[in-house]
Amino acid sequence: MKFTIKITSPEKTETGFLALCVFADAPLPPAGQTVNEACQGRLSGFVSSGELDEKAGSTLLLHGLAGVAAKRILLVSLGKSRSFGDKAWRDALTAVGKAINDTLAKDGAVVLEEATLPAGRDLAWALRQASRIIADGTYKFDAPCAKKENGSTKRGARKVAFVLSSESDQPQKEAIRHGQAIAEGMALAKDLGNSGANACTPVRLAETALALGKQFKFEVDVLKRADMEKLGMGALLSVARGSCQEPRFIVMHYRGGQGKGGKNASSRPRPIVLVGKGITFDSGGISLKPGAEMDEMKYDMSGAASVIGVFKAIALMGLPVEVIGLIPAAENMPGGNASRPGDVVRSMSGQTIEILNTDAEGRLILCDALTYAERFKPDCVIDIATLTGACVIALGKIPSGLLSTDDALADELTQSGLNSGDRVWRLPLWEEYQESLKSNFADMANVGNRFGGAITGAAFLSRFAGAYKWAHLDIAGTAWLSGNAKGSTGRPLPLLAEFLIGRAKVREH
Repeated sequence: MKFTIKITSPEKTETGFLALCVFADAPLPPAGQTVNEACQGRLSGFVSSGELDEKAGSTLLLHGLAGVAAKRILLVSLGKSRSFGDKAWRDALTAVGKAINDTLAKDGAVVLEEATLPAGRDLAWALRQASRIIADGTYKFDAPCAKKENGSTKRGARKVAFVLSSESDQPQKEAIRHGQAIAEGMALAKDLGNSGANACTPVRLAETALALGKQFKFEVDVLKRADMEKLGMGALLSVARGSCQEPRFIVMHYRGGQGKGGKNASSRPRPIVLVGKGITFDSGGISLKPGAEMDEMKYDMSGAASVIGVFKAIALMGLPVEVIGLIPAAENMPGGNASRPGDVVRSMSGQTIEILNTDAEGRLILCDALTYAERFKPDCVIDIATLTGACVIALGKIPSGLLSTDDALADELTQSGLNSGDRVWRLPLWEEYQESLKSNFADMANVGNRFGGAITGAAFLSRFAGAYKWAHLDIAGTAWLSGNAKGSTGRPLPLLAEFLIGRAKVREH
């Protein structure tokens, strides 16, 4: 997808497809009034007749309006003005992206104006969001099929212009570049998630990270089983025991355009560490999962995929931040050498864990990664994991769960979620939740009682994250969709990218 900016009047924009946002209960915005005058009032007639549904994201496609240079006009509803906000605006832009992807036109244009932006949002924000949403709308997984499309009837515009009424001192081109970079990172994360577990193995995750590091010239180290044994990563290795797939521990180091070391190395802010759960398939191990929908357990590496994807995004953006990505990658399978309920393992931190349920494996691989993160003396650590079904029960599939030992970091992530539309909801992490993790045979058990499972999972992880500011994102409800729309969502990459963009701005100032 190629994005450009056009400073022109919308009725004069020569394009195969022009998207125009309007409110269901208010006069046409300035751009709409201009187009309405050019076509002698026909636009307002369509809106007042009720042909355009008032629900935000509803569309009405009009062909051949006299007086308008565009071949097609797509009217997009923003809903009612009194309830208009970020969500309605994103719903409208999502509809625009779908229409652009479905159109037979070779090029398209989208009118952006202050009158149709949510309160408190500026044009740079709108351009970043719009370019990301529209580019993400073109994603299609290249599934291994016997027959492929011949391309003769391919739909979708590949050139999109944002039509603005005047020049602005806001960083417009940078905003578009950032949005497109985030969409490209999401596409990589989706490709990894949508691949079958026979294709996306721990080794494949490592190879993808290595290739990305080579492409964008950042450092990638891959630890194998023997390396992990020397480090004492007994918790991680206990998960990998039942599978023939070899585990990997991936370390990515992006230095914000500055080389390793350097004269300013000592004055640079401490790095941000992202830890992504990389269970490439989760059968549950000896505590075997039910067979229904077990195929979706290929998405249990979505935390790892989001970390790899966000590294591509920040490299494309060239953000001046130092970020370290840690990915413990393994497959959780039953087998003659698999861990059993009742086994006790020693983590890299030295703390011992009684495994009561082998299906609570994500926290076992993450705890060793959180211990490993200490060596970087990080500013903060954020782990991203499809950790618990309990989080889906608690919050549904709309926000990701957020738990943190640091209020400021939690607030920053919450705001980044609001800015990106990739929302989170914070759950408590009080000391009382630690009680259920007590074990008679080890320092802790890997599961608590049946209550508050999303919280006790995070409480377990917090025991390994005491050396730094830490937050945990439980994305079990948001990383993929089921049913007819089954597939990876690429979340929470927009949230993570927004967080890192914010950190980069703070550093620049």
